[in-house]
Amino acid sequence: MSWFILVISGVLEAVWATAMGKSEGFSKLAPSIVFLVALAASMGGLGYAMRDLPLGTAYAVWVGIGAVLTVGYAMANGDEPASVLKTVFLVMIIAGVVGLKLVH
Repeated sequence: MSWFILVISGVLEAVWATAMGKSEGFSKLAPSIVFLVALAASMGGLGYAMRDLPLGTAYAVWVGIGAVLTVGYAMANGDEPASVLKTVFLVMIIAGVVGLKLVH
């Protein structure tokens, strides 16, 4: 259950990071509210997962999922340029996250 919660929390990290960018310095209300709700849920889930998972592993997986999804979303929307090398490095992050799960 902790791994499932951790993955959901990683997804929510991407949500709050994207919402923070869309809030334009917290000057737009809707993205600011999404940021706050997703941030609280993401941190709460990370904290819950850390009850059963080692701190370093949980944090690395959480950040890895959030980073890959945030960059992937930005590339898909055209907010950030996509490249083959960028995609290769994102796949490397995913491989690291999977590796951490496998050695746990």
